[in-house]
Amino acid sequence: MTITETGVDAGQFRTALAQHAAGVVVVTAKPEGVPVGLTATSFSSVSLDPPLVSFYVDRSSTTWPWLRLADHFAVNVLAGDQHDLATRFARRGIDRFGHPTRWRPGPHETPLLDDVSAHLICVPHTTVDIGDHVLVVGLVTAAATGRARPLLYHRGRYGRFLPH
Repeated sequence: MTITETGVDAGQFRTALAQHAAGVVVVTAKPEGVPVGLTATSFSSVSLDPPLVSFYVDRSSTTWPWLRLADHFAVNVLAGDQHDLATRFARRGIDRFGHPTRWRPGPHETPLLDDVSAHLICVPHTTVDIGDHVLVVGLVTAAATGRARPLLYHRGRYGRFLPH
């Protein structure tokens, strides 16, 4: 293990973080009538009172300039069998909402993906530039849950949660 005061090498950092299993969400919005969305594995709860959640988005994201215009966004917690959807919303240059993506308009016309583990409807609360990413914090105004187990991301691959 190498310890430095300037930070660990990016490759080492990525390899170490791959050991952490993360839930997978797709954040969606419909600014100016255009549905947009992106995959995030950096999703986290922040606070119960008020109910806040967060995710990070790469500053070079082509979706972020659109997403930041939205007055509401949805966090779609993907189900264990939705790895194709996670991959689709992580790709550039495709119609992420076209076939085979199944979705419907939710509150405030926010796109809600079908068959997910949970939906959280949020209003933007805070954004902070941090390193090469933007921290996005949302105030949760509505939530709905399904019965499906969540999709996980670990060591660069998607998988399902299996309880002991």
